[in-house]
This record gives sequence, C-alpha cells and structure tokens, in this order.
Amino acid sequence: MLIAKDTVVTLTYRVSDSDGNIVDEGAEPIIYLHGGYGGLFPRLEEALEGKEAGHELCIKLQPEDAFGEYDAELVSVEEASLFPDNVQVGMQFERVMDGNQDEAMLFSVTDVADGKVVVDGNHPLAGMALVFDCTVAEIRAASDEEVEHGHPHFPGHHHH
Repeated sequence: MLIAKDTVVTLTYRVSDSDGNIVDEGAEPIIYLHGGYGGLFPRLEEALEGKEAGHELCIKLQPEDAFGEYDAELVSVEEASLFPDNVQVGMQFERVMDGNQDEAMLFSVTDVADGKVVVDGNHPLAGMALVFDCTVAEIRAASDEEVEHGHPHFPGHHHH
C-alpha cells in the first residue's frame, strides 16, 4: 500500500536542528491522516506522498515550512504584578489575542528580573531549520469516520 489521500500513516521519526542536535527524540510515533488535513507539515506530506512502508526519508524543513519565522513582535516585557507570585522561566500560559476566543496563543516566560517578566509567543522552534529523519512504519486505509473527522481514531481513546 502506498501513502495517498485518506490513508493513515504511522511514522517513526527523529528531529534535529541544522547543527545536528536532537530536538525531538520521537519517543512516540506520529500517526496522522494523509491528504492535507493538517496532521503534518505540508512539505513533509508532499515528500511522503506515494511512498511505501519501510521508506526512509530525511528532509530539511526551513522555518517557514516548520514552526514559522521568529517574530520579535510576539515578545513583550510586562510588570511581574500581572503574574502569579511563583512565576518562573519556562512557564507557559495561553492568552487570547484581540478578544477572539478562538485565537488563544501559547506564551512562554523567558526571563524574570527586577519586577519584570519577559514573555514570548513564538514556538520554541520558531526560526529554526529542522531536519526530519523518518521511516514509514505502517500505512492503512482510513475509515469513513476518520476521513469525516479529519484525524485518526485509536481504539480505547474516546474523543468527546
């Protein structure tokens, strides 16, 4: 069976940065519905199209194909009094942008000093070129229900 639209693909993978440092060990395989459902970066889907189980792929994604360019406007310095007392570097919180409830963004605290907190809305991997080493572990036809929902279903996992 080949990877095509509406197949469910299992990938074992590892991600490193352009210097070869491991960014994601890929402890859990990626299982996604192929065919533009947003389960995988489009560039990766394109590269995997038509491949068969056992195929190995090493693809370098530029920032715009992965987590986007680094956007300095998403970094702000704020009064520590706006945050919980125990605020520390590495904490993450969601913030609704422009009053639109659907547009919550994840921000990370990158610095705390002198009563000020620096928050950054960029993905930790934004601005980085990433190298994906992946192997196609399994391919199966998606069920009608999976296609309808746009993502794979797993036995024993109930989505409410």
